[in-house]
Amino acid sequence: MSANDRVTRALREILQNPGNDVCADCGAADPTWGSCSLGVFICLACSGIHRNIPEISKVKSLSLSHWEDQEVQFMAENGNNLVKSKYEAAVPVYYYKPTHKDCQTLREQWIRAKYERKEFSDPGKTFIYEEGTRDGLLMKRGRDNGQFLSRRFVLSEREGTLKYFTKYDAKEPKAIIKVDTINATFQPEKIGNPNGLQITYLKDYSTRNIFIYHDSSKEIVNWFNTIRAVQLHYLKVAFPGATDAELVPKLTRNFLKEGYMEKTGPRQTEGFKKRWFTLDQRRLMYFKDPLDAFAKGEVFLGHKDLNYSVLPGLPAGTYCNGAWHHGITIETRDRSFLFTCESESDQQDWLKHFNDVINTPMSPQDYTTEALFKHKH
Repeated sequence: MSANDRVTRALREILQNPGNDVCADCGAADPTWGSCSLGVFICLACSGIHRNIPEISKVKSLSLSHWEDQEVQFMAENGNNLVKSKYEAAVPVYYYKPTHKDCQTLREQWIRAKYERKEFSDPGKTFIYEEGTRDGLLMKRGRDNGQFLSRRFVLSEREGTLKYFTKYDAKEPKAIIKVDTINATFQPEKIGNPNGLQITYLKDYSTRNIFIYHDSSKEIVNWFNTIRAVQLHYLKVAFPGATDAELVPKLTRNFLKEGYMEKTGPRQTEGFKKRWFTLDQRRLMYFKDPLDAFAKGEVFLGHKDLNYSVLPGLPAGTYCNGAWHHGITIETRDRSFLFTCESESDQQDWLKHFNDVINTPMSPQDYTTEALFKHKH
């Protein structure tokens, strides 16, 4: 057996140890790289981020790189679980730990926060996310012209609000957003900036979107996690008996699915028109353009036992003028909604997500949302 074969076999055996079968940073299965200076196994994508902090992390391919015996020994003595217990000893419950599905900005700042800044290594530390207020300039997309302009944003835990001002010294805010209605999700591709963040909130029972970014990925991720910290504080006051495990899923969340479909109107005699759809929990919103400030309409998806259903195809005799013919019918308590998708695979993916939602029992908040929908319509 060659020395290289021996090393490869040894690394493969170390990979069998608990915790080493997924990336130490994003949880992706079957990591193919290792940091021989930190002692963790990581995926290809995270290895690229580690490579940008060479003074902290020295990365090698498990199968293609040359490993010294002492490096293999170091990996055996450490490994993902042990190293996490050191570098993730004190991650606050509200701090968003990105997965392999999340954008580069979130993953890079998580890795830098852990290993470079050692933010979570000291259990007694206080965090910048918990200062109760955040005030600074962010680039915000204009509603009418689509230009990004610098705006002052102020987040206040005491007031439970996020405000923004068109001028830095303006006395009155352009908008006051209640933190309990906010969802924040990274949308680099949609916004066209690697640090693009979409903030969605409710205003007069309607969904409103604003799109922001900051040139510093550290700064935008700090805003994101401070919003989560303020939201958790708000929820603990509102639901004093609830556990962290119950409250954390109510903080910011990624959308279940987004993409184009075509839809027709309530009489189902109008032509099918292409719209951008966003599925956020039980709300299916549609927009003329992905960067629109307001949804043109929304569909509430309740539980299947409450007369909500999702079927492939369109009702017999439906006039379909559009270019897309892979139909979906959503039945609600009030009416049918008809959609078409560009491809069968897209249709199947939407159907899967819709069925997952209507098969999930409704929470008390879901019933409140359904009542708001009825009030609005």
